[in-house]
Amino acid sequence: MLTENPILKQILMIVIPIVLLLIGYFIRKLMAEGKVRGAEERATQILNQAEKEVGAKRKEVELEGRDLLYRVRSEFEEQTKEKRQELERLEKRLVQKEDNIDRKVDILDKKERDVVVLEASIQEKEKNVQLKGVELNNLLEEEKEKLQSISRLSADEAKNLLLKRMESDVRHEASIMIKNIEDEAKTTAEKKAKNIISLAIQRCAADHATETTVSVVSLPNDEMKGRIIGREGRNIRAFEMATGVDVVIDDTPGAVTLSGFDMVRREVARISLQRLITDGRIHPARIEEVVKKVKEEMEATIREEGEKAAFDAGVHGLHAEIIRLLGKLKYRTSYGQNVLQHSKEVAFLMGIMASELGSDFKLARRIGLLHDIGKAVDHEVEGSHDQIGANLAKKYGESHQVVHAIEAHHESAEAKTLYAVLTQAADAVSASRPGARKETLESYVKRLNNLESIANTFSGVQKSYAIQAGREIRIMVVPDKISDIETVGLAREITKKIEDELDYPGQIKVVVIRETRSIEYAK
Repeated sequence: MLTENPILKQILMIVIPIVLLLIGYFIRKLMAEGKVRGAEERATQILNQAEKEVGAKRKEVELEGRDLLYRVRSEFEEQTKEKRQELERLEKRLVQKEDNIDRKVDILDKKERDVVVLEASIQEKEKNVQLKGVELNNLLEEEKEKLQSISRLSADEAKNLLLKRMESDVRHEASIMIKNIEDEAKTTAEKKAKNIISLAIQRCAADHATETTVSVVSLPNDEMKGRIIGREGRNIRAFEMATGVDVVIDDTPGAVTLSGFDMVRREVARISLQRLITDGRIHPARIEEVVKKVKEEMEATIREEGEKAAFDAGVHGLHAEIIRLLGKLKYRTSYGQNVLQHSKEVAFLMGIMASELGSDFKLARRIGLLHDIGKAVDHEVEGSHDQIGANLAKKYGESHQVVHAIEAHHESAEAKTLYAVLTQAADAVSASRPGARKETLESYVKRLNNLESIANTFSGVQKSYAIQAGREIRIMVVPDKISDIETVGLAREITKKIEDELDYPGQIKVVVIRETRSIEYAK
């Protein structure tokens, strides 16, 4: 019925949309308020999350700042420590230099005081000498008057006669005395020679040995020195015990020094240390392992060197132990000359000379290659290297000719074969030629000229010749001016002048020759 009323129907049609609009409005309002509240809640959550992230970032930045500060402080302290250590080293050096300067000043003061005392003593002695001179002149005047009255000779005539007699007597007595002294010296020559040689070795061993007993190993940095030393020095002690070589670590930048008289041990130590440095693992167990391996490799290297030397010299059929000893000669020097190279050179020289003489050049080369084999073990076995070498050759089945030539190559035994003489000649040529033993041709020729010039300065010398590469000088004298007895004194004087004025290796033999010739002409 309500729908049938048109007015009511219109009213409802107007009211219902309004109501629906109001309902929609309230619904949208409620939804908007819900969205606002949701947005506010999300904003609150975002703000809270942002605050948490800011707090975390703040803590992270603080931690990074503290870490950076710690690293900077550590680096600064490390640098400060290094600078302090460097300053301490410099301070120690300065203190040592000051001490040295103080000692030198004390020594100079003492020398000045000694000089003053010596000058006073000299002045006093000069006064005494002047007084003695006056007394002597008075006595001489009295003696002259007595002589003139007795001999009826003038002072000049008596003086000349007396001087001639005195000169003749003094020369004769001096020559006899020198000859007696030399005869006596020959009986005690061996004992005196040993004492002189031992004293020379004691005084010169340090400087001379340094040239051939030191090896230098380069380091990548100075920190490696500390690793080589190890904690409380255990690494360096283990290395020295394993190799038998002294390790010297000083202020030399980027290097350590290996010192030892055995060149094979020193070479083993050098290779082992280089491998340890390259490997980086340095501790006692590793050191022993590397040294053991290098020793085995060194033994193989020594044999290879011996085989190569025998092959180069054309010598075959050598005993295995002889081959090994030949290889060891590569690590042996004599007056700066490598012994293995010297042995090969002697072998070639002997081969050439034997071929020229129509002898067995193969045997000659064999003897030349083995003549210094004793030097491979002369620091282990007592005796001279020629006798040691002869014993070794005999032990390992070499022929009698080889053994005899080795034994006689330094004239410790009489040379009875051609090969023994060839060995002496080739050894002298190889050792004494210019340049063989660190001696230049210029200094070599200059020394020979000086040697002959010294001999020619003496009265009565006719001519002189330096032979045997300067090891001997032969002097011809005028027989009318020099007697047989006086040749002894002349040889002694020339020897003394050579010792005072020349520097030379080994010794020089001085031979004075007086030859009397009677010449007549048949007409």
